[in-house]
Amino acid sequence: MSHTEHHSSSGTSGSNSPHDHEGEHSHDHSLEVTDKNARAVAWAGLLIAGFMFAELIGGWLAGSLALMADAIHMVTDAASLGLAWWAFQQSKKPADARLTYGRDRLPVLIAFANAIFLLVVTIWICVEAVGRLMEPQTVLAGPMFIIAVLGLLVNIGAFLILQHGGDGSLNMRSAILHVLGDLLGSVAAIAAAVIIYFTGWYPIDPILSVFVALLIVRSAVTVMRQSAHILLEGAPAQIDREVIRKDLLAEIPELRDVYHIHLWSLAEGKVNATMHAAVSAEDNSSVVVQKMRTRLKAVHGIGHVTIELSSHSEPVSTPLDASSTVSDTG
Repeated sequence: MSHTEHHSSSGTSGSNSPHDHEGEHSHDHSLEVTDKNARAVAWAGLLIAGFMFAELIGGWLAGSLALMADAIHMVTDAASLGLAWWAFQQSKKPADARLTYGRDRLPVLIAFANAIFLLVVTIWICVEAVGRLMEPQTVLAGPMFIIAVLGLLVNIGAFLILQHGGDGSLNMRSAILHVLGDLLGSVAAIAAAVIIYFTGWYPIDPILSVFVALLIVRSAVTVMRQSAHILLEGAPAQIDREVIRKDLLAEIPELRDVYHIHLWSLAEGKVNATMHAAVSAEDNSSVVVQKMRTRLKAVHGIGHVTIELSSHSEPVSTPLDASSTVSDTG
């Protein structure tokens, strides 16, 4: 039985091939989306940064934990949106000798960091609220109400900018999550101010602060888990290796087997893959590779694939990953 091996990458097409034009169009679209995301987080960040100092000072003067918690949210939001903007700018830079895949994964890393920031802020709010419940403090309902309403308007504006100006990526979702936490914090502060004004029951301030903090925990954990999965090079949830294998074998007659399939996301929407494929000795390996690449891109959304071909006179009948004795996540 003779064996020949051939390596093919998705970037090996000739300069005049249709795939190059398609790649250029995809690259231009990606840059357009990145610029759109960057503009959205920049405007939202400036809007929030312009108001956060007023709310922080106002919350301290009014003695309101709800306002101060919302202001601290705004501080972290302004920093997080700044990091998100920086990540989008960096991701536009081309690959180089040190970062051969480019900086596409940087926005995912920032999303992970932002989720951690949210959890830290939530813990701080809960600890502070326990102290306020044990020793209630006087809150000036009037100033608290005015500042909370202004904060709500600012947060609504920032939320709408991000909601309509972004593409739903992890980095955008983490930014929206920060602003949504602020928006809910402003609503809670307004409710607390109204209750304190009419009833004088001060514990409502820390109680609503904890309620708002807990509302964002689940979403923060979700963003953190999803971004961590990409950073750990986990397989995309929407792509099944066995489905890919069966589809390739069914659609490409020259293939005798496909195995050692590994999938991972370089960033959201950018799936990479490596795999081994067995073909008959008499088949044209370059034609088989091209068919596989075309099928993987068109049907499974895998834009970059490295394929190792082996010529066999008999079927291979090899499992997906015969070399691994542990669970494979990528």
